[in-house]
Amino acid sequence: MSTPGRFIAFEGGEGAGKSTQGRLLAEALRARGLSVVVTREPGGTPGAEAIRALLLDPPGEAWPSQAEALLFAAARADHVAHLIRPALARGDWVICDRFVDSSRAYQGGAGGLGDPAITALHAFGSDGLRPDRVILLEGDEIALSARLEARGGAADAIEGRPAEYHRAVAAAFRAFAEADPEGFARIDAIGTQADVHARILAAIVDLLP
Repeated sequence: MSTPGRFIAFEGGEGAGKSTQGRLLAEALRARGLSVVVTREPGGTPGAEAIRALLLDPPGEAWPSQAEALLFAAARADHVAHLIRPALARGDWVICDRFVDSSRAYQGGAGGLGDPAITALHAFGSDGLRPDRVILLEGDEIALSARLEARGGAADAIEGRPAEYHRAVAAAFRAFAEADPEGFARIDAIGTQADVHARILAAIVDLLP
């Protein structure tokens, strides 16, 4: 009998290490003989990647808040329909760099649209799909900013927003995790990659076959 697919989403602010830790988790799961799909939002499918380009490098002026939320929801709907649900149906593990809680934190919280609007879009576009576990990577603002600077490169349209915006994002993520302690695992993102990875493995041990 095949084991069920599992869906893990990595969330957190800029510089928290979501991509790196997602890759390390995928490697660890594959070493256990599991089939793993690694993906990201916005993106993951050709349609969603096209929307990603529009979101992170807007043509002309920045998108109004409502348009931005709609674009994220459209990208997610395509991603869920064409990649995530089929992978889970095959019994794969799906590891996603950001999912709906990013929209809740960025557009709903910091962007002022409110959680009901974002969750309603998600219910319509993606049938309200939730991860089996959200790995929320948290860390000191100064330490995470230093990571971003070390990474280099130009900030995209969302990374480049003011510090107050990103503080509001972090506060929204904390509130979600406090409201749903079973769905979220709050992980200290500061430390060596190996130390953070070990914390993540401990946080999903109950999901492993």
